[in-house]
Order: sequence, then structure tokens, then C-alpha cells
Amino acid sequence: MLCFKPRGYPGRALQQAIQTRFSGPPRQLSSKPNHPDADVIVVGAGVAGVTASIAAAEKGASVVLLDDAHGGGATALSGGVVYAGGGTSYQKAVGYGDDTPENMFRYLKAETRDAVDEDTLRRFCNESASRIEWLESRGVKFEASLCPHKTSFPSDKHYLIFSGNEKVYPYNTVATPAPRGHRVVGRGLSGDQLWKPLFRSALDAGVKFLPAAKVDRILVNEDGSAKGIDFKCLQATGKGFSRHRTLTSVGKAFQLAFPGVADWFLSRADRIWNRDALAMSLKAPAVILAAGGFTFNEDMRQQYLPQYSQVAPLGTRGDDGSGIRLGQSVGGSVDKMDNMSAWRFLYPPTALLEGVIVSQSGQRFVCEDIYGAFLTDRMVRDHNGRAYLILDSSQRDKATKQLREQTRPEFCIPRLHSLKWDHVKASSLQDLATKLDLPPTGLHNTITSYNDAIGEGKPDPMNKHAEFCSPIAKPPFYALDISPRRTGLHVVHGLTLGGLRVDGKSGLVLRGDNTTIGGLYAAGRTAVGICSNSYVSGLSLADGVFAGIRAGEHAASHLQRSSFEQ
Repeated sequence: MLCFKPRGYPGRALQQAIQTRFSGPPRQLSSKPNHPDADVIVVGAGVAGVTASIAAAEKGASVVLLDDAHGGGATALSGGVVYAGGGTSYQKAVGYGDDTPENMFRYLKAETRDAVDEDTLRRFCNESASRIEWLESRGVKFEASLCPHKTSFPSDKHYLIFSGNEKVYPYNTVATPAPRGHRVVGRGLSGDQLWKPLFRSALDAGVKFLPAAKVDRILVNEDGSAKGIDFKCLQATGKGFSRHRTLTSVGKAFQLAFPGVADWFLSRADRIWNRDALAMSLKAPAVILAAGGFTFNEDMRQQYLPQYSQVAPLGTRGDDGSGIRLGQSVGGSVDKMDNMSAWRFLYPPTALLEGVIVSQSGQRFVCEDIYGAFLTDRMVRDHNGRAYLILDSSQRDKATKQLREQTRPEFCIPRLHSLKWDHVKASSLQDLATKLDLPPTGLHNTITSYNDAIGEGKPDPMNKHAEFCSPIAKPPFYALDISPRRTGLHVVHGLTLGGLRVDGKSGLVLRGDNTTIGGLYAAGRTAVGICSNSYVSGLSLADGVFAGIRAGEHAASHLQRSSFEQ
């Protein structure tokens, strides 16, 4: 899961490093009209863009990295969980060294289905452990402290988790469960501790960074291949630059908790940019689009994801679909645009999983221990985004006692609010159904079937793990509304999963006829990737690293300067 925190970034020391490394944007880098200004241009400075920059620069390419804000993107605000397996050193340290790339592949194949071709998925799994080492060699820190209970995000005591459906039926029948959620070490949501060392590594590798730069157009040759960009950018030496950076950082710090406050700061940053940004061009034989998804673009969401209207956007305002639209403007094709990951987690505390989830018909439609994004997807697509969690008094009391032990302080308030106040209560299941406007017979049959299986020692009708099965029998009974909400304490956030189609071997953008656009790449949530069908915690960051390295290395190894010499 991508979780977000109210923190300004990237920090004063890092900002000083940026200014020291690159005090102003290149205005006329070319001595000849058709000479490239760089070997590789990367658009977007989240994890995919920064890793692409590093990979290309370490292959000897000259790289210019642009960002519409001041770096970090959704990555710097995220929980910092990287999905990795196949025998990482941290898995081995906690007794899961028998996880193999093949075992990881079997699980992800069932989870992600046809998001990418099998060769690409196998490559992702085969290289997974080595990518953790790649990140470590560039200053990212992980730790082998396995969380002992099921969690959506662990406390600062734990940095390795079962982050998806590894233990859940039917996934546990196709692959041996193993913890693969490697959380970057850091207090709270630690995505900035992933991004900061990577960004420093990019600067150390010679990457030139252009903040407050928004791309207008991809320049192409006669054959349709990329040759550069037109963009607008604030000059780092301009009087409005520092204020723009401050307003942007403060705005992002409030983006999720107080979106109205965030808009106040970000709208003022936009005014500065609109007033002072200068039109410029850069030429390069390779352009990598890594500008995020489109969760903040309401028009695109209405076009592709109207059923997710009650899901609040997760990310930054840079996730406006601009990278996707740039790729489309030169012939790139898209896919999976109607897929979104939105999270209604029931856990922790784990006692909440002992209840049952019912739709408006009073019937169960999913096992309660399923990953939160899967639950939300089923609610939205099949049940009009409405569902309730039914508990008895014993389960509610147990969950309340588990709060302090299992739940992070910042997540306790909404959980406590649900358990103490935000629920419907009744002395009988029939009265509960009446209050919820559910068919009494439907709810009665659902609870009876659930309780009978437990009493008879049989498997749960929905195959929920036996650890989370207890009878719903002791009144009073409670119903928690778990429907997606766009505002309030129980808001459900989401990110878009679709994007530009890319070649699995190179990351080059594909046209509709499956030919590649020369020199144009896409990575991260701008592209279709590993998690574009089904998301589990850590898979987007892991895919960003994988796709970023793939695009950066391929771009640096296949530079075509001939088009600039014609």
C-alpha cells in the first residue's frame, strides 16, 4: 500500500545540494542546432524517474531529470514498502530463505494475471533480490524485523511484512507464503528515506536536475522517434523560485489530511509558476516518461474510472495524467486505464477480521482477510461501493483491546471512532438488518452459515483462514459501514494503475500496432506495469525501481545520435 504522511520534503540540506549541483536550467546547451543537449531526458522525479536517471548515468549517459515540482513525487510521501522476494537477505534472516524466484512468480502470476507478459514477470522475480542490493548500494536501508501479526502498515518496530494475499486462499494454494514487504527504515511512513538517498545518488552520478519544469510537447523526428522536449521552467536563480518551492512543499504536506489547505498553498505556487516560467527546449535521443498516474485528473477519472468517484486521490497533484497524455500525443497506446487501487483495510486490529462483510443483500462476497485493495475493488465493481462489517460484542471488545498493541498511533483514531461511535448497534441480528435496511433473511442465513461452519469444525464458506474465524453470537451486534468515502476520518484513497503500453524487454512505448516508438520510454505509474491489474503493498514502488532501471539502462545502451546529425 502506498500510505502518505504530512511532511515537507525534500529538506533544506537536500535542497541546498540541488542548488549547488545545478543552479539554473540550461537555456542554450547546443553549439549546433541539431546537436543533442543530453543523451537521456527523464520526465518525473519519483522513484521510477530517479532510478532511470541513475541507471542511465551509470551506463555513461548524460542525463537531465525534470520534475513539475521539486522532486519526490508520490514516492517521497509513501510508506516506503518495496515488494521483493526470491530469497532476499532479510527473508533469510527471519527463516524464509526458501522463497525462490519461481515461488514468487507463481504467487504474482495469480495476483497480477496478464498485467505484463510472463517473461517480464519472471525477470521481475528473478532480479528481485538483486534490486534490493542495488537500492542498498545507493544508500537505502532495510531491516529484518518481521511483524508478528497481519497488518496494513507496521509500527516502527517492524520492517518486514506479509504485505499482500500470500497467506490468503486461493493464493496460498499456488505458492508457499513468504513475507515480501520490505519497508525502508525510518520513522513513520518512510518513503522519503527511499527517495532521498536515490536522489543524492543521481546527483552524484552527474544527473542534472530541473525542478519546477513542466513538459508541453515531445519533439519527434520524421520517423516518429523522440528527439527532445519543449517545456516551461522556473529559473532557480529567479526571485519566485524559492517561494514556489516552499509553497509546493507545504501544500504537499497537507495534501491528504487537509486537501483544502493544500489547495490554498498549491494554487499560490501555480500563480508564481504561471507568471515566471520560461519556455525552453531540450534535445536528446531518448526521453523517459515517469510522471506518475492520473488520480488527480478528474476528467480522465470520469472517462476511465467513473465507478471510483467516492475514492479520494492518493499522490500529488503531479499525478495529473500529463505523462500519459504526452505519450499518446506521439502515437503511444494505453491499457488498464479502468483499474484503480483503493484501500479499505479492516486490519489491524486483526480481531476485526473475525466478523463478516456483507453487501446490501446481506450476503458475504469476499473473505475478510483478503488484501484491502481487493476488497474495495469488489465493493466498487460488484456492489455499488456499499458494504458493512458485522461484529458481535466479543469481537468488538477484542478489537478495541488490540488497538494499542497492533495499530500505529496515527491509524488508531479512525479505528477507535468506528468501534466506539461510528456504527449501528442492535440487540439482535434481525433488528440490525432492519436498521441497515438489509433483507433480514439474507443476513440471518449468512451469519448462520458462518457460525455453523465454525461449530462443526468445517472450513469457512468463503475460505477465510481459521485464525480469523469466531462465531458471531454474543449480543449486542454491530455494523461498521466500510463503504468508500472521499472525505472524513474513514476516507478511502486510491491511485490509478493504467498507463502507456510498453515493450517488456526495453520499456519503449508501444503504438497500437505493437511497434515501438524509437527513443520514447515510460516507467512507473505512467506505464502499464507489474501492478496494473492488482496491487499489493510495495508492488508499485518495486515496479517503479524495476521499470526505471530497465528504461534507463536500455536508453543508455541504445543511444542513436544519427538523427541529430542529419
